[in-house]
Amino acid sequence: MEKPSSNLSVSLPMIVKYVETSHNGIQSQNLTRYAIGYVLRGTKYIYDGDQRTGIGKGQIFFLGIGHHYIEDVPEKGQPFEQIMIYYRPDELQRILMHLNITYGLGIHTEHYCERCMGRKFVGTPGWPRIRTFFTNLNGYLRDEQFRHDDAAENIKMTELIYHIVSHDDGCIKSKILNNIDVEKESFEQLVFDNIFKDVSIEELASEANRSLTSFKKEFRKLFGLPPHKWFIRQRLMHARLLLISTSYSVSEIGAQCTFPNTSHFIKLFKKEYAMTPAAYRTRHLLSQAGGNEAETAREHLKQALLFNLTFISKLNNFGS
Repeated sequence: MEKPSSNLSVSLPMIVKYVETSHNGIQSQNLTRYAIGYVLRGTKYIYDGDQRTGIGKGQIFFLGIGHHYIEDVPEKGQPFEQIMIYYRPDELQRILMHLNITYGLGIHTEHYCERCMGRKFVGTPGWPRIRTFFTNLNGYLRDEQFRHDDAAENIKMTELIYHIVSHDDGCIKSKILNNIDVEKESFEQLVFDNIFKDVSIEELASEANRSLTSFKKEFRKLFGLPPHKWFIRQRLMHARLLLISTSYSVSEIGAQCTFPNTSHFIKLFKKEYAMTPAAYRTRHLLSQAGGNEAETAREHLKQALLFNLTFISKLNNFGS
């Protein structure tokens, strides 16, 4: 199975179905295109700082360009399944122009909510047309010929965008219509490509063909924070993922996340999360152990209830 890993290049098809038969924990993914996804089976968790958002069966979601921390959880005895549709702003612009000319569709959004502002992802339950669309698309993806037909992919992408932009205002529609700027995409990609590189803000501004002042202003407008603070936060978030999902030492994680030395890494981590990296890892391990104990207790209780019900049934039968 093809899997969105560290780099999704333009050579990938527009529409892909992913199937996960096992639970692989939290994964870091770097998207180089925008993505609209739909969960067919199982649950997808998307991490944003200390918050975890669950995307369940029948829900549609949007992922922006850049790094995401994701956990795909299969159902018991069943694989996790999702369909992803990738696109670039220029492709979306072409589709929106076609819909406007062909159907006279007034394409705009006035949606605003705290839940999706400043986030690179949103999710919402699929409405009837969306559920029908993805059910049909899942059938098409079983056809080998469809998976290699660019024209067919474009037709289905156009159909999906029509269903979204003709629907009521909401987070998904807002995110899609607010990410059609090709120049903005190029700026974002430059930033995300350099999260874990030892480059200065001055060097990034030069590479973006902007003055330092205009670069900082545009950066803050897009990401909500000054460049230096945003880069540190992104590196700390990745460090936190490595602490709970790998056995790397604290010093190894600090080096992987481009911190100049371990003491500096520990200092910044403690300032952001009010505990050291080692303490954070220990807290996670303890919470995992507690969760396992709770699951075992629930299973024991379930077995005890089944035994009691069986015993009562036998007594009733005996009395009759």
